[in-house]
Amino acid sequence: MKIITKNEQETKMIAKKLATLLKPSMTVLLEGQLGAGKTTFTKGVAEGLGIKRIIKSPTYTLIKEYTDGDLPLYHMDLYRLEDAEDEELGLEEYFFGEGITIVEWGSFMKEELPAEHLLIEINVLNDSEQRELIFKAHGKKYTEIVERLENE
Repeated sequence: MKIITKNEQETKMIAKKLATLLKPSMTVLLEGQLGAGKTTFTKGVAEGLGIKRIIKSPTYTLIKEYTDGDLPLYHMDLYRLEDAEDEELGLEEYFFGEGITIVEWGSFMKEELPAEHLLIEINVLNDSEQRELIFKAHGKKYTEIVERLENE
């Protein structure tokens, strides 16, 4: 499924809608160039979960936890792990925990990620405000979410 958004507000609106469909232990992977809007998308999910805190990219901290919403949100940025050795990071505690996990740059640690997940590629279009969101479901429950988003 592909969606074109015209600005940050529309991108956040799609993310907010997605948040209403997510359940505990679900993982969303966000891929896209630097500045594509991965953290903006995460802000929309956080709003949809009722999180009031300011959402910032966890580039230097690896993981930020937001527990003040309807469900906990675990926001990961694996960009700095591109050259990391394959080591046990304890990420599965987040993936299979009580909250929703959003992973930016998951492609850098593919072997650590759950096989079932929702991948969203965010591409910058000609107009610097426009984004193309490409949803790729891996697993039945994620396929159902994408189908619900398409129908709404």
